[in-house]
Amino acid sequence: MLIHREFLNPYPAKFIIETHQLFAENSNKPHGHGLIDPANFSPYPKNPVIARFFKEIGRADELGSGVRNLFKYCRHYSDGGVPELIEEDIFKCIVPLSPEAAEQLTEQVSMQVSMQATMQDERIKKIIEFCELPRSREDIQKYLNLKNRDYLRKHILNPLITKGVLHLTIPDKPRSPNQKYYATKEKK
Repeated sequence: MLIHREFLNPYPAKFIIETHQLFAENSNKPHGHGLIDPANFSPYPKNPVIARFFKEIGRADELGSGVRNLFKYCRHYSDGGVPELIEEDIFKCIVPLSPEAAEQLTEQVSMQVSMQATMQDERIKKIIEFCELPRSREDIQKYLNLKNRDYLRKHILNPLITKGVLHLTIPDKPRSPNQKYYATKEKK
């Protein structure tokens, strides 16, 4: 989706897993209109710089290989079904799924969500233990080995403060450079 996206268009990219199909939408600068026929299409690089980067890091193959591979491997996941690739201002890709493939995909997604929740719980436990003594944002960021302080604030510290797990040493000045965070024993 990143390689083919038309970045000047604000239309959000979508990837939806349904019980009978995978459905993806992405903004596009079309070079043709209608269904793409893998036997009779000529690939056109949408974002050559991004495509070259993905090829260099091993995440993309040659130009047009995605369409060929999608048609080649789709029959394994959809009991012989054929994907639909629709080239318009909004590029659409519809991949039919067999009931077994849909069930397997659902199990994989559920397992990944469960693993992420477990990892988040472990991270929260680490923060609570670390913050038995008041700690600065920088200390917590180093302890968790995170590079992005905005991510730490928005997605970790602020939710824990809102839930009452962490407290501010200077509550009336949340953005103070001297601000520290601490956990109370009863919230463990």
